Amino acid sequence: MQQRPFRSWLAGLAVAGVVAAAALAHAPQQPQRFALEEASIRELQQRMAERLDSSRTLVAQYLARIDALDRRGPELRSIIEVNPDALAIADQRDAERRAGRLRGPLHGIPIVIKDNIATGDRMLTTAGSLALAGAAAPRDAFIVERLRESGAVILGKTNMSEWANFRSTRSSSGWSARGGQTRNPYALDRSPSGSSSGSAVAVAASLAAAAIGTETDGSIVSPASNNALVGIKPTVGLVSRTGIVPIAHSQDSAGPMARSVADAVLLLNAIAGRDPADRSTSAAANQPADYARFLDPNGLSGARIGVVRNRLFGYSAAADDLARVALADLKLGGAVMVDPANIPTLGKFDESEFEVLLYEFNAGMQTFLAWLGPGTAVRSLHDIIRFNEEHRAEEMPHFGQEIMTLAAAKGPLSSAEYKKALAANLKMARADGIDLVMKKYRLDALVAPTGGPAWLIDLVNGDGGTAAAPAPSTVAAVAGYPHITVPMGFYRGLPIGLSFFGKAWSEPTLIRIAFAYEQATGHRRPPTFAATAALDGP
Repeated sequence: MQQRPFRSWLAGLAVAGVVAAAALAHAPQQPQRFALEEASIRELQQRMAERLDSSRTLVAQYLARIDALDRRGPELRSIIEVNPDALAIADQRDAERRAGRLRGPLHGIPIVIKDNIATGDRMLTTAGSLALAGAAAPRDAFIVERLRESGAVILGKTNMSEWANFRSTRSSSGWSARGGQTRNPYALDRSPSGSSSGSAVAVAASLAAAAIGTETDGSIVSPASNNALVGIKPTVGLVSRTGIVPIAHSQDSAGPMARSVADAVLLLNAIAGRDPADRSTSAAANQPADYARFLDPNGLSGARIGVVRNRLFGYSAAADDLARVALADLKLGGAVMVDPANIPTLGKFDESEFEVLLYEFNAGMQTFLAWLGPGTAVRSLHDIIRFNEEHRAEEMPHFGQEIMTLAAAKGPLSSAEYKKALAANLKMARADGIDLVMKKYRLDALVAPTGGPAWLIDLVNGDGGTAAAPAPSTVAAVAGYPHITVPMGFYRGLPIGLSFFGKAWSEPTLIRIAFAYEQATGHRRPPTFAATAALDGP
């Protein structure tokens, strides 16, 4: 969940530590050159095919990189736990390769996954909380099963905003009691955003080939934007949520985070699909089996793209300036720009969204903890709240748990208040929102800046700056519709993304447009691990 009540909570959905100003006074030594820096999945496959590397050597190199940058060096704190079996799994994938069995484009590729996604192995699944640190998941989440079947090597779990940032209105994105504060590799005193903070930072810093994050409202696209990545938040129902710590079933979705659209699509291919245990995925079987066929460098030609200016422009001069250039680039690529194509309902369902999330979080946690099994010390949201109070020094040194307290007071999902809020939200975000505007202007997609530049990490006051600004993530999240962010450029060394979003199941169109824009502009660049933002310049 990237964003808080009511505009403050809508902005930020790891051993605790404060980012001390003294530690950031001088830029750290630049890391040694890394052979796999910015390497694409296709390039890694080519290295294995040419026997320049094996899956084992790839894993070993990434593990060394994690030790150098995440544990030491700039101490990014993006990886909450490495997989003790990663090398052994890589050996298995290498043996399969020698035997002529290749599972697909992810065969032997090291990826990382967010710590709220269950793995039935020796790693924990804690959502960053010490409350779940003693429990082992009974089995893999459905999407982890699919990743393993595809041949991917789960390199480790990533740090995150604890409980996906659905604990306090004053939280700091990327902080968890279990992992400490994740730091932005483009400026170490700046926020990585969240709640998929570690997934974003790990991929941006080339600690893995790609990652899986989760989103309720902004938790994939916002950290992707802050770390110059591509993030795909799929239509709710395209990707299973079984075995994933929930916030809200009406909005939750897992999705890929990568350094390119092509890499993100390979991960989407692996995790998308029908899960009998998640009824929302019943329509997923009717969707494309291979999204890579929509990677068209000429995908902007003739595309009708609407510019959503109301509320999504004007809060950040930096984002507006970059967007001005981006819109011109879209037009140059052959897109028909409809400007403006405003969504009239924006800002009208912020409070009711929060109400829905409170109800669904209370119910969803009960269901997830039952799925997790008897090994955990907490069996309900009330137990989690009590655990946090009993371990206040470790769990709440910087901020409290008022959101959890509000959620625990909510009644069942049969409540009239909940049903009314959910129905109103869906109507405003869908029929009277995205669907209305796209039909009116005959659009293929909508576009707006994903957010502004990263704000300073502040463990006293919590997230600030552009964290609280209106974002396109909200309307797409409430509607349950797809959303893709692509690097749009930099302001003082800080990345900013461009968002494409649209109707349900429009992933093929959004991928085509996002890929064409990415190929035409090429804004992605690796982090510098600077101590702070540049004084001037791009």
